[in-house]
Amino acid sequence: MADSANDSANDSATGAEIQLTNVTKRYPGSREPAVSDVTLTIPAGKIVILVGPSGCGKTTTMRMINRLIEPSSGTITVGGEDTRKLNPDELRRRIGYAIQQAGLFPHFTVAQNIAVVPGLLGWDRKRVGDRVDEMMDLVGLDPAQFRHRYPRQLSGGQQQRVGVARALAADPPVLLMDEPFGAVDPITRGNLQDELLRLQTELRKTIVFVTHDFDEAVKLGDKIAVLGDRSAVLQYDTPETILANPADDTVAGFVGAGASLKQLTLLRVRDVDYSDTAVTAVGEQESPAELRGRMTAEGRTWALVLDARRRPLRWVHVRDLATTASLATVGRPVGDSVSTQSTLQDALEAILVEGGNAVVTGSRGEYVGTIDITTVTDTIAHIREEHDMGSATS
Repeated sequence: MADSANDSANDSATGAEIQLTNVTKRYPGSREPAVSDVTLTIPAGKIVILVGPSGCGKTTTMRMINRLIEPSSGTITVGGEDTRKLNPDELRRRIGYAIQQAGLFPHFTVAQNIAVVPGLLGWDRKRVGDRVDEMMDLVGLDPAQFRHRYPRQLSGGQQQRVGVARALAADPPVLLMDEPFGAVDPITRGNLQDELLRLQTELRKTIVFVTHDFDEAVKLGDKIAVLGDRSAVLQYDTPETILANPADDTVAGFVGAGASLKQLTLLRVRDVDYSDTAVTAVGEQESPAELRGRMTAEGRTWALVLDARRRPLRWVHVRDLATTASLATVGRPVGDSVSTQSTLQDALEAILVEGGNAVVTGSRGEYVGTIDITTVTDTIAHIREEHDMGSATS
């Protein structure tokens, strides 16, 4: 779940509370409403996940918040203001919106895409330019490298980062996200989820996030609203509570088998003892001969090569060091890594991909250590032990 260890964090939240009261959406010609009588309070500065099967109305519910879809009845307030009393365009400029496949303007550069809403709000050129650079750095894209690129020149993950930067550019209190990571590969998806959690610790926005993936909901949500037909709220609670005590058989079906193992999604890499001494980490400027001597003395076969900003680049084997003149030309790329925000489930997957220790990175992508399979399996054993004891006493 998103970092919510301290409720006092709400005091510094820049988000706004959202309230849906008896909200219904009926489309002309339909016998049943698409959304029926939904009442929900979304706390300021928290991530709330709307999760449910395809066609249940979760996207329709979210889009009524920024009036991309007009409610047929009921009331929606953002920060205490009735959205029906606001100009729809003005409302949307105050609410960030990120969708699957980013939805970038293909004929705009990265900088132009991010600048859209600040431009509509009449910001001056210097303020817009500074904000574009700030947002690109925030989502991990080097402005000098990416500012003038077009969406077609970016990977799927890079496009999604630009989409999030664009949604946040005008510093809105609310961010709506409609399955934003659904179209990228699993590794990139995990990295983007980690990035969102990192951003949220800094920004404290109110985020409404739609997904059909319960594991994603557990990883990201401070609270989860499990929705049934016509967006009926089957259960609205913390991930821990829903995993431990699903409200009914439908919710239990959504949780699925292995609920105790899903507890790995509630634990973060930062919650366990990862090591910063288990591997030898060096900069590219290091002498291969000196590194080889150090690894031999330490009895190690692999070293991790870092760039000038201490971001992990490549694994290098000690035998490769005898025949190379530079660490810049040797080794295999790091295939998958995790951040301190990542779940232990992410860590387990990364360890399996890497075939050994998984690299752990900090808030700006810098190397902070590695995590090994023993740490994860010991945690699984502890979780199962607690679960079995709980079952025995219930």
